[in-house]
Amino acid sequence: MKRLTALVTAGMIAFAVPHAWAVDPDKPLKLPSTVTIVAFDQLEATALALHPGSTLLDTDLDEEYGKYLYQVELEDGNGIEWEVELDALTGQVLKNHQET
Repeated sequence: MKRLTALVTAGMIAFAVPHAWAVDPDKPLKLPSTVTIVAFDQLEATALALHPGSTLLDTDLDEEYGKYLYQVELEDGNGIEWEVELDALTGQVLKNHQET
């Protein structure tokens, strides 16, 4: 009986926990007071420096797997769209690829 109770409890926790951690995409991400990120203008400047003459299309701050990511979508002078992903805590470029 203890075994069955433990399995049911584990199943309930496994089902409930991911939903509690889900982020609502319509609400801005709220950072814990203990987290300090690089200023948005610095993150955008880093992304724009990778593609001089580009225009910002969209920016987004997300939390994935415990990391804060700043995603920047750009359009260069040739009309090619780029997605640049930066670590919001360090400013390090994690991804820089052309949109398909």
